[in-house]
Amino acid sequence: MTEHRDDEEWAKAEDAKDPLARFRGEFLFPQGPGRRPSLYFAGHSLGLQPRRARELVLQELDEWARLGVEAHFAGRSPWMSYHELLTGPTARLVGALPHEVVVMNTLSVNLHLLMVSFYRPKPGRTRILIEAGAFPSDRYAVESQARFHGHDPCEAVIEARGCDEVLRVIREQGDSIALVLIGNVNYLTGEAFDIPAIVRAGHAQGCMVGFDLAHGAGNLELQLHDWGPDFAAWCSYKYLNGGPGTLGGVFIHDRHAQAELPRFAGWWGHDKSTRFKMGPDFHPIYGAEGWQLSNPPILQLAVLRASMELFDAAGMSALRAKSVRLTGYLESILDSIDRVQLLTPREPGRRGTMLTLRIKGDAKALVGKLQDAGAICDLRAPDILRLAPAPLYTRFADVHRLGRLLREALNAGA
Repeated sequence: MTEHRDDEEWAKAEDAKDPLARFRGEFLFPQGPGRRPSLYFAGHSLGLQPRRARELVLQELDEWARLGVEAHFAGRSPWMSYHELLTGPTARLVGALPHEVVVMNTLSVNLHLLMVSFYRPKPGRTRILIEAGAFPSDRYAVESQARFHGHDPCEAVIEARGCDEVLRVIREQGDSIALVLIGNVNYLTGEAFDIPAIVRAGHAQGCMVGFDLAHGAGNLELQLHDWGPDFAAWCSYKYLNGGPGTLGGVFIHDRHAQAELPRFAGWWGHDKSTRFKMGPDFHPIYGAEGWQLSNPPILQLAVLRASMELFDAAGMSALRAKSVRLTGYLESILDSIDRVQLLTPREPGRRGTMLTLRIKGDAKALVGKLQDAGAICDLRAPDILRLAPAPLYTRFADVHRLGRLLREALNAGA
């Protein structure tokens, strides 16, 4: 077990031997007091901007100016295949085969498109199981899907709190469940769900099983192909640093690559070899790309490409190992501070890099004092604070300094 010391010199020594330390310089930090880089612990909400993002976006703006429409087929990175530059890094990020992933749309849009294919209620099997406390957009999506199929969401949508209860509900009620759709890391508590166990339980009962990886992609090591969920979707603006509102990602397991599933079709999902024949009949691309609708926004892809290059260079195994150490260090410091209650599971295997705290006192005032001191955190009213030491750019010294600022602010009456 790692010994943690609430000591600045110890933290600096850990940073000095960190093999991932070089990646911090690849990001731009908001400026705090004295133009000093802020302590940034909000990557679970919006990741930092990669330095190379501007270069890659300007490159495509220049191609547009220089080539106009011909940039679809000419230039350094032709636009017709630009999204394919992200296929390999995305597959490696989530543990998938290349044809099982595609970057497209945004998260809630993708969840709806995937439920067209994978929520197929029939008499006696109409229900959707989600986790209690799911992100509101997930709840809105599943309720509206239930209504679309003519079912009352009060009966069709059921909840379970925590991984153990999800597994119990599947075992006991699985024959009535058409779809299990779980966020693999809960956005508020930070609890990580056991994907392989949920997949096995759901499939044993004949359920389709999918995951919202908004807080999992770029945070946890994932092996989606081997674990075998039917589908997954995620956003790219949190841990993946793709920029506000940027494109999300989709995983569709290989066993569905050629399946005759219902889907909403679009031109960009049509067989590439015959796309420009403009025929009337839709022939989907093999794999996840067949779920695409429209040609993607190149400038957003360029930003995400800048970040995915860094994930590819660092590797998720190394990032996860550092995440466990950083989060453990933060936990040890928080345990020494009065008026702070940890809500996230303590076992590293049951959480990602985000820790959720309940503050005994004026949490809003506390966050204000932290921001004034140069620390950017995330408040969930009235008393919840979420902190994420993202391993690509967070140092042990940052964690130590945040602990000192927290203690000072609370002692000052926040």
